[in-house]
Amino acid sequence: MIKYALKCEDGHGFEGWFSNSADYDEQAEKHLLECPVCGTAAVEKALMAPSISTSRRTSSAPNADAVLEAFNESARRAKDYVEKNFDHVGKQFPEEARRIHYGETKDRPIYGEASPKEVSELREEGVTVAPLPEPIDAGAQKRKLN
Repeated sequence: MIKYALKCEDGHGFEGWFSNSADYDEQAEKHLLECPVCGTAAVEKALMAPSISTSRRTSSAPNADAVLEAFNESARRAKDYVEKNFDHVGKQFPEEARRIHYGETKDRPIYGEASPKEVSELREEGVTVAPLPEPIDAGAQKRKLN
């Protein structure tokens, strides 16, 4: 894995993890990278300081609340994008995903509902499926811990 410092055209800085540099190049070329703050696809590598070991310990870890906020914003944007650009097929998702996979119907992006068992069966057949990320309620998580 490789970590790049990234920035958008509005100057928002964030990090991206990639399998290798070619993975970054491919995603950038296809405009798949988006700023988690403003959503723009105008993203590029930012200058990075080299990682040098020292005897002093400093923390550059982001604040947990900021990470949660960025995750939740990304989850909301992903869900909004899918709802605007994919066909909702509801509970027919497993059947429709198979029909697309096997070339029995027009290839198009879809979303809907599937049980964990149905998702597992689809993946075993080679059908690519992924859950939409759900925003995390930090307050609920804290209440569970107490």
